[in-house]
Amino acid sequence: MFDRGIEIKTPEQIAVMRAAGLVVGETLELLRSSVAAGMTTRELDVIAHDHIRSRGATSNFLGYHGFTGVICTSVNDEVVHGIPGARVLRDGDIVSIDCGAIVDGWHGDAAITVAIGQVPDDVIELMRVTEDAMWSGIAAARLGGRVSDISHAIETAVMGAGDYGIVEGYTGHGIGSEMHQPPDVHNYGKPRRGAKLVKGLALAVEPMVTLGTSDTRRLDDDWTVVTTDGSWAAHFENTFTLTDGGAWVLTALDGGRERLEALGVPYGGD
Repeated sequence: MFDRGIEIKTPEQIAVMRAAGLVVGETLELLRSSVAAGMTTRELDVIAHDHIRSRGATSNFLGYHGFTGVICTSVNDEVVHGIPGARVLRDGDIVSIDCGAIVDGWHGDAAITVAIGQVPDDVIELMRVTEDAMWSGIAAARLGGRVSDISHAIETAVMGAGDYGIVEGYTGHGIGSEMHQPPDVHNYGKPRRGAKLVKGLALAVEPMVTLGTSDTRRLDDDWTVVTTDGSWAAHFENTFTLTDGGAWVLTALDGGRERLEALGVPYGGD
């Protein structure tokens, strides 16, 4: 069922999205533990492909508008949408790994940024700020609130942490029977605007934050997005929904309980 183009799921459909989200969460944790200097991004893609298939799911990235991987691997100054290939990961790199899966027609989508070996302190802090901002955005969501409450919380968290760039050209999104649906979930903005937050709405929240400019450009491969000044970027994402009890993070293995409770927010999962 749709409300002004926004898909509202039944509890049974949300349960299937949770199954897809668990596949995504498991795959990302496997990749986090597997990534190492000397690996290629294609090797990471193979690990992801095999795990998603072993769980009886399919990739929602592979073949999407011609994309050739089951994950996006974006290294250092690459913000999002990096294509897995022959690039060798080095000690001191960071890599954003974005992953999605489909179970019985319902989608999950999440991303992490992983440090490889010894990484400068300011880059580690960038990663922390970005991940914390994602959780702040999810924690700001309440039934009856508005989508931009999430956006405002993300911006407030990032700007309160230091001098960072918030990428504006790429956003979070609705998700359900398709990977990308309305509404857009911006990573900045005033609160109490946009679509109403209701039960059955599922959103992917994904701040992209840089050490420098917020400006980006797309490379000649027509996918990879990089910062225009070469500054490094971090990217974290989770898919969540709201229940009567609170937020339920469908792509987090614990449903988001640990992080939400640490923020003083009720956990709405089973």
